[in-house]
Amino acid sequence: MPLFELGFPELGEGLHEGRISKWLVQPGDTIQEDDAIAEVENDKSLVELPSPVSGKVVEIKVGDGITCVVGDIIVSIEVADDVQLDGAEGGNKSSTPPANAHTPAIQSSASASVSEPEAVPEKSAAVDVLAMPVVRRYAREQGVNIASVHGTGNNGKVTTADIDGFMKRQAAALTQLSNSVSTHRTPSSTIAQARGEESEERVALPMIRQAIARTVVKSKYTAPHVTLMDEIDVTELVKLRKEVKPVAEARGVKISYLPFIVKALIVALRYRPQLNSSFDEAKQELVLKHYYHIGIMTDTDRGLLVPVVKHADKKNMWDIAQEINVLAARGRSGKLSLGEMKGSTISITNIGSVGGMFFTPIINYPEVAILGVGRITEKPVFRDGEFAVGQMMSLSLSFDHRIIDGALGQQFINDIKRLLEYPYLLLLDV
Repeated sequence: MPLFELGFPELGEGLHEGRISKWLVQPGDTIQEDDAIAEVENDKSLVELPSPVSGKVVEIKVGDGITCVVGDIIVSIEVADDVQLDGAEGGNKSSTPPANAHTPAIQSSASASVSEPEAVPEKSAAVDVLAMPVVRRYAREQGVNIASVHGTGNNGKVTTADIDGFMKRQAAALTQLSNSVSTHRTPSSTIAQARGEESEERVALPMIRQAIARTVVKSKYTAPHVTLMDEIDVTELVKLRKEVKPVAEARGVKISYLPFIVKALIVALRYRPQLNSSFDEAKQELVLKHYYHIGIMTDTDRGLLVPVVKHADKKNMWDIAQEINVLAARGRSGKLSLGEMKGSTISITNIGSVGGMFFTPIINYPEVAILGVGRITEKPVFRDGEFAVGQMMSLSLSFDHRIIDGALGQQFINDIKRLLEYPYLLLLDV
């Protein structure tokens, strides 16, 4: 039966590599076209990889946690004789099952219909170890001396499964040793523990975390940041939200303060369009955006993601609230698409949700400003000639000082303050 060898696909424009986070199938499994076969992590998100064909999984070429580039062969699938594979994206068709090893090859295109020649398994110069390059790389990444691993493949070839089995046996042995030491600890070992044994653990940085690191470094050292901080008396906003919550719930919408802030932000941007822009350094031009795509910084287990509410100025409060909730949920579950995280013109980051107040948010480059929202606290305020208890929200605005001066930044904050202190004005401005 013919064999289909799936090459690692391009997951998005300009994304030439990704990491196999987890295989969802095993050798011997029967799958259908479009079945999810693996979870793949790239710089932007965690996505499910669908199979382009139906058939039986013969061999998984790349283990969990391995980074692949576009074209690397990652899985072999046996298909029916009458299946047409020429148009199957990312795969090679072979008329016979694979020989001992089919090297993951970098293809000139993610869509190829002719198999690459098979490569001879790499042999270690130090010891007689047969292993494919991807297996050797996997061993290095896992900190395993491949010469210590018994190969179970043809001719004693070491596979990724052998590496995994070796690590499991090592872990089991260490656990057994640890239990033995705990049970039969000698006085000297007790003293050593009391003195404090220093231990370290190395954890591979997820690709998304690496991308975040590159982005914030570029932003911080490209755009000279200035941060202004202020407080807003949002007593009326708190009342308004309380009043509309039953209406929102009747619509099936959970409404937070963010939709009001988004609306106020859009009105303020219309007054101060310089903050809804990006800076083209090569041409030394300010690119003013006449549309309003609001990025919402979202904290997830995999890092800070920025889903975007597109054309927020054309949406009502309920639509914005619902979209924020849906995008945040998709972000936390790793289901955001690349399109849902592209194109923001200005961003909001809300540290108040975890109890923070004032901070210095880093601009989501190449945007020129970011609004930081802190928690709401009760404070004494002087209002109408007497002291009262006010609901005070803290704001932090960071901006690119090449484009925005301090006076303009403060005027922008003042616009937002006016709208959130008297939220009914939003009904007049939007």
